[in-house]
Formats: sequence, structure tokens, C-alpha cells
Amino acid sequence: MDFLINVGLPLSLAIIMLSLGIGLEIADFRRVLTRKYAFAIGAVSQVILLPLTAFAIAHLFGLPPQIAAGFMLLSFCPGGVTTNILSKLAKGDVALSVSLTAIISLLSMLTIPVLAAWSVGYFLGEQAPEVSITGLAIAMFLITTLPVVIGVAIRAAAPGFAFRIDKALSFLATALFVLIVLAAVAGNWRMLVDNLGTMGIGLVSLNVVLLVLGLALGSLAGLTWQETKTISIETGIQNSTLGITLAALITGTTTGFSALALPSAVYGITMYVVSIPVILWYRSR
Repeated sequence: MDFLINVGLPLSLAIIMLSLGIGLEIADFRRVLTRKYAFAIGAVSQVILLPLTAFAIAHLFGLPPQIAAGFMLLSFCPGGVTTNILSKLAKGDVALSVSLTAIISLLSMLTIPVLAAWSVGYFLGEQAPEVSITGLAIAMFLITTLPVVIGVAIRAAAPGFAFRIDKALSFLATALFVLIVLAAVAGNWRMLVDNLGTMGIGLVSLNVVLLVLGLALGSLAGLTWQETKTISIETGIQNSTLGITLAALITGTTTGFSALALPSAVYGITMYVVSIPVILWYRSR
């Protein structure tokens, strides 16, 4: 367990972010300037709409403080490479998805530490661990931003090499992620059993509501159907590995996964149960 927390968890996230960077080109960043409107809609839905929805659901379901704080940590996490893959499967606007993932992932180094510190203090009150915003920002840079930058640099300098290692990195990251989710669930088994009903329904509701809100926002904004599907996916799918990592960084735990990580761990499973039917429906249209 200690090895998974201290080594496997940050390594898994770093590999996921490196894989994201290797899949990016400089053009993906430039594209934001040429597609300002669609990008702005996606950014607003991820950075503002998503956390507000999670906050409302946490209160609506009366979640325990640690579970509610874990919900909020999950809501601050961008989608990562998963949203790019799902957008492609849904026949959405993959270029828009990649651009949103790239920029929001890099900005998360600035947004997540502040929002995470606030949410933990709000829900846990006097029991909240002391959160160093600066320390959390540095950690976020080292395990999220820096790997993305390295991946982009590798793609630019050696595209052939980047293409060859991309699948291997994705497979390794997925294998580590599965181990981490299983360990997080096993380490909080009693709390999982006690809160599975409410937490599970809350997570599924969060997923469904965000997918629908993203779809509605894209339609109301007059985006194309491909863009709208992508906004829905980018809004409704989060990087659960980052959520688990955030929980570990905030609590400073080294001997087991904290309860803050439980929503992200369970979401890593329920996300696919909810999203796959939606993706298949999007693909058919």
C-alpha cells in the first residue's frame, strides 16, 4: 500500500500526463486562438459549471464531510486523455477536445490548489488538514504540467519515437490506475459500504447531469453537433487519477488512502457505466 501511494500514484499520474503531452502538437495550442468561442464555452463549463454542479449535488444528497470534499476534488480535475478518446469514439470534434484538454490541464496547476484548499476547509471545518497552496501548486506542476510539457517537446523533436511509445505509455498508465483504484477501494472498504448507496447515486447523478448540461450549453450556444458532443464529454468526464492523487497530497497520508480519495476511486468505475451508453448514442447520430 505504501509503495502505491508514494510511488505508484504519482508515477501513474505523471505517465498519464506524459501520454497526454505526447499526443499534443503546438498547433493544438494555437487552435485556441482560431476557435475562441467554442473553446470559451468548453472552458466555462469545465472550470465553473462543473464545480458548481458538484457542490450542489454534495449538499442535495447530504454527503458526509470527507466524501463531499472528495466530490469537490474530483470536480476540479480536467478530463485528460480519456475525453479525447471518448470524443473520437463519439464522432465529436477531436481537435476541440484536444485543445481544451491541453489548456485546462496546464491551467489546473493554478486553479486546483486554490479551489482544493477552499473546499477542504469548507466541508471539513476544524478537522481540515492544513493545505499549503504553494506546496500543492509545486506538486501539481511536477506531476501534471511538467510531464505534459516534456511530452509536447518529445512529440516536436522526435514524432516517430513519440508515436512508438504512446501506446505503451497508455497501457502502463491504465494498469497502474486499475491497481490504485482497487487499493483505494480496499483501503476504505468500510466507509465505501456505509456510503455506497448515497455516494454511488451521487456520482452517477453528477456524471449524468454534467453530460446533459454540457449538451444543453453547447446547443444553446449554437455550436455544431460535433462541437456540442465534445463539450458534453469534456464537461461530464473527469480525471479520477488526479482526484485520488490530490487527496493523497492534501492529507499527506503515507500508510493508506484517505476517504477523500474514495469518490474519485469509485468514479473511475461508474464513469464508464454512465458514459458508454451516451457515447454509443452520440456515435449513432
